[in-house]
Amino acid sequence: MRHSLLLVVFFTTLFISCNTSKKEIVETHAYTNDLIHETSPYLLQHAHNPVDWRAWNETTLEKAKSEKKLMIISIGYAACHWCHVMEHESFEDSTVAAVMNAKFISVKVDREERPDVDQIYINAVQLMTGSAGWPLNVITLPDGRPVWGGTYFKKEEWISAIERIQELYEKEPQKLEAYASRLEEGIKSMDLITFNSNEVDFTTYPTKDIIATWEKSFDHRFGGYKRAPKFMMPNNYHFLLRYAVQNEDEELLNFVKLTLDQIAYGGVYDHIGGGFARYSVDEKWHVPHFEKMLYDNAQLVSLYSDAYLATKDELYKQVVFETLDFIAKEMTHSEGVFYSSLDADSKTETGKLVEGAYYIYTKEELQKLLPTDFELFRAYYNINSYGKWEGDHYVLIRDKSDAEIQQEFGITSETLQKKKQNWKEVLFNYREKRPRPRLDDKTLTSWNGLMLKAYVDAYKTFQKKEYLDIAIKNAQFIASKQLQQNGALYHSYKDGKSTINGYLEDYAAVIEAYIALYEVTMDEQWLTKAKKMTDYTFSHFFDEEKHMFYFTSKEDAKLVSRSIEYRDNVIPASNSIMAKNLFKLSHYFDSPKFAETNRQMLKNVQAEMEQYPSGFSNWLDLLANYQSKFFEVVVVGNAASEKINEINQYYIPNKLIAGSEKDSQSYLLEGRYVSGETYIYVCVNNTCKLPVTDTKKAIESIKNY
Repeated sequence: MRHSLLLVVFFTTLFISCNTSKKEIVETHAYTNDLIHETSPYLLQHAHNPVDWRAWNETTLEKAKSEKKLMIISIGYAACHWCHVMEHESFEDSTVAAVMNAKFISVKVDREERPDVDQIYINAVQLMTGSAGWPLNVITLPDGRPVWGGTYFKKEEWISAIERIQELYEKEPQKLEAYASRLEEGIKSMDLITFNSNEVDFTTYPTKDIIATWEKSFDHRFGGYKRAPKFMMPNNYHFLLRYAVQNEDEELLNFVKLTLDQIAYGGVYDHIGGGFARYSVDEKWHVPHFEKMLYDNAQLVSLYSDAYLATKDELYKQVVFETLDFIAKEMTHSEGVFYSSLDADSKTETGKLVEGAYYIYTKEELQKLLPTDFELFRAYYNINSYGKWEGDHYVLIRDKSDAEIQQEFGITSETLQKKKQNWKEVLFNYREKRPRPRLDDKTLTSWNGLMLKAYVDAYKTFQKKEYLDIAIKNAQFIASKQLQQNGALYHSYKDGKSTINGYLEDYAAVIEAYIALYEVTMDEQWLTKAKKMTDYTFSHFFDEEKHMFYFTSKEDAKLVSRSIEYRDNVIPASNSIMAKNLFKLSHYFDSPKFAETNRQMLKNVQAEMEQYPSGFSNWLDLLANYQSKFFEVVVVGNAASEKINEINQYYIPNKLIAGSEKDSQSYLLEGRYVSGETYIYVCVNNTCKLPVTDTKKAIESIKNY
């Protein structure tokens, strides 16, 4: 993994990533640049580089134009290992800085704060080189149009490359101008999508054939796909789980379970502290790229919660509980918001930053820490050739179930569970004495929306009130700090400041989370806020011609291209989440506009969805709503909350819930309240069966509808 090559294409995301974070504050610095005024931990890390870095803003862009200088735009994020490597090798070097400062305007961008800027330039590098990743380094004309780019460069390569581009700019600027124009057209064509005016019958759509093609890439030994590195891609398995259960496809369900088991067994899962790393560098989910991202953990909590409902596998329950314990301890601010990431790198005893140093162990360390249990521990977590990483270090990985270990060692389940708990406490306390991975403590609205929904999903499944309390606190924070009176959202929050105009991903994630929160609380404020934000996106993001939403607001400054994000990736596309939101909101508010829009959006991606299903799994999940009955489950009466909790103990992905403990005038609830009774209505398109009072009868009604 020496060079960070990344393929951001349609359905495959193989980020070979990176780690950087805020440097420790020292009393004096030889250099200080304009980034010292920023709040992003990634930008602040570079504030004392000798490079004269500037942030991406109007002042910087105008300076480049007025001085007619090329811009070096360097993009990364706080948990990015190779970003940190290039910083140390090049951007902390005075010789490199002298070259950059003499002729260029140098701009540092946190890709998590500015995903709009990142997408433009990652598309450009993809077109120029066939691959892209982080760190992402681009040279542009003074107007921001790219002319050259790549990812990680060694010091000598970097100096040579930027000097050659500057020489060409001075001697033959017309060549760069011509290339920039051609590349601009290429960037604009990458996310082109057209209005599909054909009639499509989704009920007869050949989903089974699409999955048959998709299955050819499945790894039936370790789960996931037959490749390395391996990303978890939770949305893929969310849809495949739903399809397998609803279509009674036992073989597909077994594959999904295999994948979830192997991920939970693998080194990508932190067996000691809970939570997931970003991806595995190998095929067996063993050696992670050690950074922990909020968005991965959020989506995986939702996935394992649903998988528990469908299978009742205790392993999935354990994974959810331990992951949310990790989030509560290490990724949550006192205000109820969630931080962005933990770095892959941490310091060793010598003070050197090393990837994974906080998480790995030697055999000798483990023998000393667990002297009486070491043989059992070694078998359970493979302190052998299967679990060995680099040098004399091991990354904990399982390959046997608890039942197999119990049989092998002749111990009871109770005994094993007590031992496991003791191991985790001993090793957690031991590693807590090590320097901790650095924290990116900024808050992103979109990722908080994902984690808010994760807490709601975990609450629905496991009925732990603390999960609902945390979800409500986060929702209230977003409503009070990030949501404005007109329905607009801010994207980022740190140190008491809300900044950056929200992107479509912020609206999509928060709307989805607020709908989910309404379904468990019956508090109509969340549904009302979801509707208000949706109306705002139609006014500021919607393309009337294509019937899709732009990633940026019409109020944002213009970039090289205004993109439409519609291909699902490690995080589902903002358009696919919005389309699913519109589907549900069309039912809640009886809105033909919302219904017609989500259906048209689905039609627009139809052709590409057939070719690359793994890049359209969230769209396929929306499609599934049209391929079978979609239920409106309406619960009204004093015991509505209790009945809703009972209904949520069943895996029913093709439903929404509306409820109230009192009379309500909202569309699905109006006229259904009867004093002294609690009725459950099972409806399809507002055509309902006779109401029942017993939850089991309601479930049977759904099954036999």
